[in-house]
Amino acid sequence: MRSAVRPERRAILTGGLAAAAAAFLTGCSSKTDGGGAAGQAAAAGAAKKSPATRPPAAGERPDSPWAAFARLMEGNERWVDGQLRHPDRDPRRREFVAEEQDPFGVVLSCIDSRVPPELLFDTGLGDLFVMRTGGQVVGDVVTGSVEYGPMTSGTPLIVVLGHQRCGAVKAAHKALKDNKPLPGNLQSIAEALRPAYEVIAKEKHADPVDAMTRVHIKQTSADLRSNRDLGPLVEKGELAVVSAYYSLDSGRVEVLTGAPSS
Repeated sequence: MRSAVRPERRAILTGGLAAAAAAFLTGCSSKTDGGGAAGQAAAAGAAKKSPATRPPAAGERPDSPWAAFARLMEGNERWVDGQLRHPDRDPRRREFVAEEQDPFGVVLSCIDSRVPPELLFDTGLGDLFVMRTGGQVVGDVVTGSVEYGPMTSGTPLIVVLGHQRCGAVKAAHKALKDNKPLPGNLQSIAEALRPAYEVIAKEKHADPVDAMTRVHIKQTSADLRSNRDLGPLVEKGELAVVSAYYSLDSGRVEVLTGAPSS
């Protein structure tokens, strides 16, 4: 079960913004390193940390960027190894979060049916705010949804999660390369992915779609990290924005950038 909400974390936003957000969404109620190998090592070494820096015990809500990150990466290790615990998925947990929620992480991922964040991180009811869009693209509404947890309840972690063989990125890559718009509103996804396409189009890649996916993940996380409202939380070490890539083949989450330190 989660621990009691700390008053100081609730004080991140005071006054009008917090009140307006709470009223509007009632019931919806770090410093970082370069990621990559360092991020993977940080998660893998969680169990070896001293008691002061060890991740919170199962059932306790992680209250720092590193603790939340370590919790997710430990869950992904269980997913890869087939040793799932399925935490917080019973009637008792449902009753506990019925009146109020306090997730420890935000995950922005793709709509792909093979990439459900709650499963691949082995989390439970009330653990994560999850937003899913085609190619994990963002707009004002999606960005606002990502901001909700960190800005109103001190959620300490955001993960932008792309994945291997993304159909949305593949379709956008072809449309932009051939200069043939996609039908209907699908073209809006392609346009949102254009900045990543323009980066990878400058040089040859063995797998241009995969390269475009990785660039887009990093661009999106960088934009959120420097966001006018989220940026100050990142600077104070109260929030980490991690870019990550999910392998459909292995089930493993690879950290690209932004892994928080303990």
